[in-house]
Amino acid sequence: MTYRSVVYRPITITYFITLMLTTLLLFTLLTYTIPVFVKGLGIPVPIALLLFYLALMGSCINIPIKSYETYEPAIVIREVRIFGIKWILPAFDIGVRRTILAINVGGAIIPVLISLFLLTYTIPVHEENPASTYIKTLIALIAVTYFINKVARVVPGLGIAVPGFLPPIITAITSILLHAIPPKSNPAVIAYISGTLGTLIGADLMNLNKIIRIRARVVSIGGAGTFDGIYLTGLMASALTLLVI
Repeated sequence: MTYRSVVYRPITITYFITLMLTTLLLFTLLTYTIPVFVKGLGIPVPIALLLFYLALMGSCINIPIKSYETYEPAIVIREVRIFGIKWILPAFDIGVRRTILAINVGGAIIPVLISLFLLTYTIPVHEENPASTYIKTLIALIAVTYFINKVARVVPGLGIAVPGFLPPIITAITSILLHAIPPKSNPAVIAYISGTLGTLIGADLMNLNKIIRIRARVVSIGGAGTFDGIYLTGLMASALTLLVI
């Protein structure tokens, strides 16, 4: 079966514009204070700004990876004409519902790539104690994944949803607490990796077995009801760098 890219808007225009303006305001502030992305995430400010806007734009792009078909009862309306009179006859039948499993560019692919960069470059190069940072990141990842999985809900017709501001809040608290434990580690790195991957794993990957219950045409990993949480977690990592480091 040949799939085409699925493009749809998982958030409203107003919320989309709000995220865009928030990103611009935050990066403008960071650019004129300290080079936090070089110091904190190991990413130059222009590249970081480009990545965040690519993630925002990529929220509208999903790459289909699999298709599921389920059979369920359906009411079929039939029209019958007898001697010129039209009759509407409802009847029960078995319908086929197709659900496409896709991966979101802005909510999954780009955050995963950034997290891999932080894990393979930023931590070994910029951290004084890489082993400690890896352990703290793993602890934060487990904690965020657990809490997000507990609050994630299956929304018929939409997908898996979590409150948009909950992942950043949980991630911020966890990262700051771990940052205070000696030896100190970069809270922005811990926040970004644990927040984005924790939301993806806890909300989406651990609920893939519930796809049949969703009854949606497209179920997107990192999209729909989880994108805003992942995106805002990235911004929270930036704020942590400015406030804590």
